[in-house]
Amino acid sequence: MDLREIIVATRAAAKRLAALTGDERGRLLSDLAAALERPAIRQAVLAANAEDMGRATADVAAGRMPEPLMKRLNLDERKLDSAVEGLRQLAAMPELVGRVTTHRELDEGLILKRVTCPLGVLGVVFEARPEALVQITGLGWKSGNGLVVKGGREARSSNRALCEVAREVLVAHGIDPRALVLLEERAEVDTLLGMHDLVEMMIARGSSEFIRHVRSKSRIPVMAHADGICHLFLHDGADAQKAAHIAVDSKCSYPAACNSVETLLWEESAAAALDACVAALIAAKVELRGCAETIKRYPSMAAATDADWDTEYCAPILSIKRVAGLDEALDHIQRHGSRHTDAIVTEDAGAAQKFLASVDAACVFHNASTRFSDGFRFGLGAEVGISTDKLHARGPVGVEGLLTYRWLLAGNGQATGDYGPGGRRFTHRDLPDS
Repeated sequence: MDLREIIVATRAAAKRLAALTGDERGRLLSDLAAALERPAIRQAVLAANAEDMGRATADVAAGRMPEPLMKRLNLDERKLDSAVEGLRQLAAMPELVGRVTTHRELDEGLILKRVTCPLGVLGVVFEARPEALVQITGLGWKSGNGLVVKGGREARSSNRALCEVAREVLVAHGIDPRALVLLEERAEVDTLLGMHDLVEMMIARGSSEFIRHVRSKSRIPVMAHADGICHLFLHDGADAQKAAHIAVDSKCSYPAACNSVETLLWEESAAAALDACVAALIAAKVELRGCAETIKRYPSMAAATDADWDTEYCAPILSIKRVAGLDEALDHIQRHGSRHTDAIVTEDAGAAQKFLASVDAACVFHNASTRFSDGFRFGLGAEVGISTDKLHARGPVGVEGLLTYRWLLAGNGQATGDYGPGGRRFTHRDLPDS
């Protein structure tokens, strides 16, 4: 079968997924979680990842792959356990497909409902992180959508193994395994981008350059998970111990993650908090690069270049810049941020409120690590990506971001000509949910 025939089958399988009851969807997710806990299956998945890691190690040594990409590629017991827990969270969540969000009487005997429904078929392109395939699959099943996924070539063996497990679960539930299709060649993605009549949305996770490529090649709407150039701003009155704890977690808990902080901004009156952060980051073996004003305070620190303010390191590297105050910090974030996640450390409630109201990012935090920007941590079960767009979803995208809705109207022979001057009047009365 050619790719178009396969996607036609995916579309048909998606309708079967959409027709499942909430309990059936829950069992599907629970069975995938249970499968990934079986020793034989887990051993096979980890062995496949070891193959990918072996190739990646050679590629890094030869300069063909950046080291942060290899770190995201690694799949261990802890990451698998987290993915399994996410599947179980999804299974336990209330059913969102078929939920009535508007129930309104337009007139006696003329009842309108707005009801949530799946989008249909989603194309998802991502790199490196094989556990993302589990998260994407779980969200696709919970939302009743068919999936066509393309992982990076570096994770080919891992993605094949995980996809095989998921497709076996689909078959066991009487669902065409083509509800989940794994693409392996870049040319297949370009072909998929031309199928605007079969694919409702593309979810692109990668560099800004890659996302521009996807958008330029397709009429399909694109939800972008682009660069994560995240900022942490130390404002006047920042608590030094709190700031250091947040800075180290934001940078060091997983430097290769998109929600890892890349630039630390500080103002002169927050120097004590900066000193605490710098000491803690150096102890954590983070390479620090400072602006001229920062280097005056720390003469041994490496100098930052203009390029550093626009760089997503995905590594234990952090750029530091002094700003005159809150307004200059906001201006820097506006010019150099990626609209992903930015945070302020301060005990000044007014400054915090201005920061939260002013920063144009999907996630804006006060006195909390940027690493909280995550679908699992938000209680979404998982995320298909962190959207840095504003339409149709923003931030960590869970089940609700993969749904649309339909308007359902039930009448008794009414026509629009019955209403107006001299005719019937609309009641427009909201009814209890049903």
